[in-house]
Amino acid sequence: MKNVATSMAKPVKAVIKIQGMGGALTPAPPVGPALGAQGVNIQAFVTEFNAATQDRRGETVPAIVTIYEDRSFSFILKTAPASDLVKKAIGLEKGSGKPLTDKVGKITKAQLRTIAEKKLADLNTKDVEKAMKIIAGTCRQMGVDVIE
Repeated sequence: MKNVATSMAKPVKAVIKIQGMGGALTPAPPVGPALGAQGVNIQAFVTEFNAATQDRRGETVPAIVTIYEDRSFSFILKTAPASDLVKKAIGLEKGSGKPLTDKVGKITKAQLRTIAEKKLADLNTKDVEKAMKIIAGTCRQMGVDVIE
């Protein structure tokens, strides 16, 4: 039998999901304690995250951080939460506290399609029509009506 040398992947210690403001993440809670508990150099992460999200300032940017046994890390950036995209599209400050009775805004199908296309990579579908239904569900939970 032939011995084949293969490159070993680093052993993963933890996977953490975080959200931070694009280009403006700080080591303050909840980011600092979550990463510090895993032994990660928090300032190095904050610097890399801010550099990677510089073009997304003011936007909530979710990230999945993979922390390895040697305390190094890698992260994958996701698109902003659907609720943030809806609020931005129709100029809302926040969603309704009682979405079934108190409606706070209206969104058009065209705006819905734009948001669905932007979020498509992070959703569990590749069909824009189905993605629009997912985003419409988010709208309903926020007290936003979908209009033609």
